[in-house]
Amino acid sequence: MLKKLALAVALASTITAANASNDYTIVPGHNVIGEEQTYNISADGTTTLEYVAAEYSLGLSNMIEANPNVDPIVPKKGTTLIIPTKLLLPPTVHEGVIINSAEMRLYYFHGNKVTVFPIGIGQLGKGTPINWVTKIERKRANPTWTPTANTRAEYAAAGEPLPAVVPAGPDNPMGLFAAYVGRLYAIHGTNADFGIGLRVSHGCVRLRNEDNEHFFNMVPVGTRVEFISQPIKFAEEPNGDLYIEVHQPLSRSQSEFENFDTDVPFTFTQAQLEFFKDPRINQDILQRALEERSGRPVLLNPAEF
Repeated sequence: MLKKLALAVALASTITAANASNDYTIVPGHNVIGEEQTYNISADGTTTLEYVAAEYSLGLSNMIEANPNVDPIVPKKGTTLIIPTKLLLPPTVHEGVIINSAEMRLYYFHGNKVTVFPIGIGQLGKGTPINWVTKIERKRANPTWTPTANTRAEYAAAGEPLPAVVPAGPDNPMGLFAAYVGRLYAIHGTNADFGIGLRVSHGCVRLRNEDNEHFFNMVPVGTRVEFISQPIKFAEEPNGDLYIEVHQPLSRSQSEFENFDTDVPFTFTQAQLEFFKDPRINQDILQRALEERSGRPVLLNPAEF
């Protein structure tokens, strides 16, 4: 799966699929939201996982996790894809904006609803923050971009020199709308046709442009923002069903990033370890979920007959 993600970074798609954010109604006491869907690739046509991801407002990594045996760039014609639109709410206070880098999703809680956006995050060494609570400080339509000296040097070395200030417009890497969090980071759009669900930014949170405009218009200045990186989410539903949702942890070093054939190890929290001990859990199902890392909610205590 890691190898597929690395290959996908190089994918410069020209797809212009229409997309819309995922809005879910929250039922008090419940943590499982949405329903899983499927998508059938035509036996006569062609597509990519990025195209399908954009259609369902998912990140490319979400589609790769849920469909590990599918080529992300040239999926086989006639294949039925799993669309992972059933998920667990993030394991933190459900207020304002929650950015879970490990699953490449942004959650915005408002009233009895949550809107979920797929995101791109910072590259290795230019990481998006984690374990940080801040707020939307300000918003700006048609933002300019002032790249750091290191960023300008990086682009110059690649033969793409940048001006001191990149003017607003369709060629600006920040897109047409930006919501600034803290003093150094922003949630913004993009001038690229790929990268959502990947580690592609210089630390900011990237949204597809349609999602970014929607987010910009619906989230007020002053909204609480929390950054986390939790690849494992778990929950108990009111009827006693126990669920886990497992994603690939983010690489923490260059060697982890480059070692495509080895999964990044988990760092379990105390709460997770205690949950794993629940006698109602089928341990075989739990171990399989931790190994497969499908990014899909897995029922750990199915009825036995």
